[in-house]
Amino acid sequence: MLLLECPYCGAKCEETELSPGGEAHIKRYGPGSSDQDFEAYLFMRENPKGVHFERWRHVYGCGKWFHAARCTQSLEVFGTYAAQTFEPPQEIKDKISAKRPGWSWRDFS
Repeated sequence: MLLLECPYCGAKCEETELSPGGEAHIKRYGPGSSDQDFEAYLFMRENPKGVHFERWRHVYGCGKWFHAARCTQSLEVFGTYAAQTFEPPQEIKDKISAKRPGWSWRDFS
């Protein structure tokens, strides 16, 4: 079972209390974008084996969206943080780097 902590209300939640929202930190395209860019935004997602950044909503709690950094192989959670950020906090990036030598945020940005 996946356990995440809501960075807003501090509740430690099982995944059944949350709703997944897909990949985090993707560039969103809207009106005026090319068909190819909009198609990529809607349908093309990473599905990595390893470190992944996701959006989650605390549905049965405060109702807010947040981001989580976790490993898709082991379900290890490196941390959660506000959805309004453009990249993970340095402490989460450091935690990932300590456990995954050679990992770099530049691979995701």
